[in-house]
Formats: sequence, structure tokens, C-alpha cells
Amino acid sequence: MDRIHRQDGGDLLTRAVAPGVALGGLVIGFGFALKGPLEGLAHSEESVNKDVANHRTGSWDTITLVWSHIGNTESVIGVCVIVAALLLWRTRDWRLTAVPVIAIAMQGLVFLIAARVVDRDRPPVPKLDPSPPTASYPSGHVGASTGLYVALALLALAIHRSWLRTLTIIACLVMPLLVAYARLYRGMHHPTDIAAGILNGLTCALLAYTWYRHRTVT
Repeated sequence: MDRIHRQDGGDLLTRAVAPGVALGGLVIGFGFALKGPLEGLAHSEESVNKDVANHRTGSWDTITLVWSHIGNTESVIGVCVIVAALLLWRTRDWRLTAVPVIAIAMQGLVFLIAARVVDRDRPPVPKLDPSPPTASYPSGHVGASTGLYVALALLALAIHRSWLRTLTIIACLVMPLLVAYARLYRGMHHPTDIAAGILNGLTCALLAYTWYRHRTVT
């Protein structure tokens, strides 16, 4: 058993953590580029934020408030804990249970380091949400929701009933898109912040799932 656990730990390092470090370097590098060689792009995308802010309505303010909460730290961790507990109860497979946990933990670490190092200001528009102490780049809400729900969508591939599998996957993939639009609409992030958040969460979910699949098929 100890040998198996050591193998799992070694595989996690080589198949998830090491690529995750490379991902962090990529995200940070792109963030610095937005403050340097790509500064023109950074300024031009502010027009997108201003255009979206100018077309706000009361109804959409309320709708996007709900969507934004999907990506909150509390919501993501809460859903992850509940789903992980259900998976462990039904399958007794701790590796399967670990997939969404690893995904959101990795993206969270990349997010925290990148936000602190790049330290990009938020868009110059009225903000509808309280600004957390972290910077604008990359979007933590989008990264967390993408990491969690893409991981769950990948695990849903194992559902035997085709209609349930399809509905589950669609629902999981829609969730981070709602969060992404809400964060843009509510003036909390530039489009490139959101793109970096999607890249962060998507990559971490794929890395976590690849680690799981490797240990189950070998």
C-alpha cells in the first residue's frame, strides 16, 4: 500500500504539479506582457469594459450577481466538498475523489502567485462587486469555477446513461461561462484576465484528470 501511495505521489508530481509550474510561468509571463509589449492590447480592451458597463440594466445586474457567486471561493469549495464526499461514498475511489480537489488547488496556487506578481489594476469602470484584495489578473472566480466544473465534466464521462451524461457535461461546462460573463459585466476583470482564468482552470482540470486516468489504466 505504501508503495502504491508513493507511486501516486510521484505521478502527481510529474503529471500534474510539474506541468502546473510551467502553466504558472506561462500565466505570469503573459501578465507581464500585458504591462509591456502587449500594453496596446491592454488599453484597447478597456473599451470592451466600458461598452459593457454602458449597457447595464437592473435585471442583468441581479442575474449576473447570482452568476458571479458561482465562482466565489466559498461556493467553489462548498460544491467541491459535497461532490467529493458523494464520489467517495459511492465509489470508494480516493483518486477519483481527488480530481476536482487537485484541480482547484492547483489553479488557486497559480492564481495567487500570478495575481501578486503581476499586480494588474482592475478595469476603469464602476464595479458592481466589492473588490477583493487580489489584483485583476488573472480572474480567480473564472479560474476556480473552470477548474472545478471542467473536472466534474470530465468525471461525468463515466456516467452510463447517455442522457444524464450529456446533461451533466453541458451543465458543468456552462457554469464557468456564466461566471466569466458576470465578472466582465460587473466590471471586475478585463477580457484577458478572464481568458487567463479560463486557461488556468482548464489546464489544471485536464492535468488532474490525466493523473487519475493514468493510474487507473496502468
